[in-house]
Amino acid sequence: MTAKILRPAGGRRTVIAVGMAAALTGILTGCGQPGTSAASLPATSTPAKATTSAAPTTDTGTGTGTGTGSTLHMITNQGHRLAFHVTPGHQPAIVLDAGGGLDSSYWKKIVPELAEKTGSEIITYDRAGMGDSDPVPGPWKVQDAVSDLEAGLTALGATRQVILVSHSEAGEIATYATGRHPDRFAGAVLVDAALPQFSTDTEIARVAAATEAQVQQLKAKDDASLTKADRQLLAVAANYVPDQRAYHQAGWPTGVPVNVIVSEQTPFPTSAPDAEAWRDAQNEFAGEARNRHLVTAAHSSHDIPVDRPDIVVAQIEAMLDATGSAGR
Repeated sequence: MTAKILRPAGGRRTVIAVGMAAALTGILTGCGQPGTSAASLPATSTPAKATTSAAPTTDTGTGTGTGTGSTLHMITNQGHRLAFHVTPGHQPAIVLDAGGGLDSSYWKKIVPELAEKTGSEIITYDRAGMGDSDPVPGPWKVQDAVSDLEAGLTALGATRQVILVSHSEAGEIATYATGRHPDRFAGAVLVDAALPQFSTDTEIARVAAATEAQVQQLKAKDDASLTKADRQLLAVAANYVPDQRAYHQAGWPTGVPVNVIVSEQTPFPTSAPDAEAWRDAQNEFAGEARNRHLVTAAHSSHDIPVDRPDIVVAQIEAMLDATGSAGR
């Protein structure tokens, strides 16, 4: 494991404003023990069955996609449609997965630069209930989120040597997806991601308590007034504690290398104990295997893709080089 600090060349950019409760629930959807076996989904997980809808359409940037001339594919999995945006390029594909309460547009400033520098196919997507994807009623289930990602990548033919880039909440999806099919992924870049090591019983309790008032306020609101991010918060909160205890047993497959980027401010700039726990989890995860490398993004908030897109692009390029995937 190697660690270094990267500092910005220019002035610090303004961060996307995200509601604290929604950010907490979106970020902290994972916790686990080091040294466990490869991740496995709960027994209720079902195989992905996906179909691609009518001919793909061009994403002109008016929707929630990347707006880079990419192609929009509406892919159906288990009865609901999911929006996948594909910027053409060579294989292997680079897949970008945004954090809780966010959709594929989160990556719109990274995709053009990434496509130009790597020449790779770039895939972004909207998870169920976000962006242009259909909502799915009921509590959020990680096995369903993994099934949706797998279904989309299968339908798009991105099933080998994929580079997976996961921000925040998407770290949990990445952990289970790589655990289920490590042969599909050449490597990953985890961007201030929710890692199994973070959510100890103490942190699970703190997050649940911190979001309780907001959750109750949202439950009291008229459904028509709820935003997509509000609905995701409610869906995640429904089974938050047992879900995190289950995730506590998950581990990352040793054969899939990872570049880990942690923000200097962490998701908890005003809470020293939580910030320390977050940094400790990132360090612990990165230190478990020789094929994991840790980078701290100096002067960055949790929104590293917004504050420091250069670091994200650089670490993706580094992973492509390290895995021999560049220029294929």
